[in-house]
Amino acid sequence: MARPRKPLLSRARIVEAAGALVDAEGLEAVSTRRLAAALGVSGPSLYNHFRTKDEILEAVADAVSARVDLSMFEEAGQDWRGALHAWAHSYRDALSDHPHIVPVLARGPGRRPAGLRVADAVFGAMTAAGWPPAQATRIGALMRYFILGSAVASFARGFVDDRTAYDPADYPHLGQAHLLAERQREVDEGAFETGLAALLDGLALQYAALKDAPLDARLDARLDAPPERPAG
Repeated sequence: MARPRKPLLSRARIVEAAGALVDAEGLEAVSTRRLAAALGVSGPSLYNHFRTKDEILEAVADAVSARVDLSMFEEAGQDWRGALHAWAHSYRDALSDHPHIVPVLARGPGRRPAGLRVADAVFGAMTAAGWPPAQATRIGALMRYFILGSAVASFARGFVDDRTAYDPADYPHLGQAHLLAERQREVDEGAFETGLAALLDGLALQYAALKDAPLDARLDARLDAPPERPAG
């Protein structure tokens, strides 16, 4: 009887195993030794697919970016504000199960294909809606800062479930803080939606001012703006 063959080692298998390690134990858990053991291969065989640990982590980050829905930027009749709102929730959802990879994503898309597709979609949608290129770049950056920041940690879980930890004599306004942890989802999702609405409301005011500006001023804004790379 033929002996069962081990699954061939591939980039996809390595990324999946590395992602599982990052989710369970954080970025520092990823090493060639740990990955080789998890995959049942020798350490040097990993270098046939990735040159360094950083390359592996970049691939894990890109796999998370690939889960972000971008279809809203192509929907007929979808305005820029509605598209950003839907995209922000999709992006945050993609990160919610993988918070440990956020520091890698925060470096920017670099050469990661999925990350670049996100940046391209956001920048393209904003310029198509009439935002000047420089401002479209800043909008992409602003949204990334907000979404990635919201995924790093839970505000609600930053408080302990212990009434005695918040003595009214020391913290007169934190009498209910010990209840936040058990309401983590409600608090954190509410905070995200509140912040997102505030950002979009502010951008809507800027957009209205832009549209109300004389044509010459709008053209000058486009011509005077320094060339900038899209950020999404």
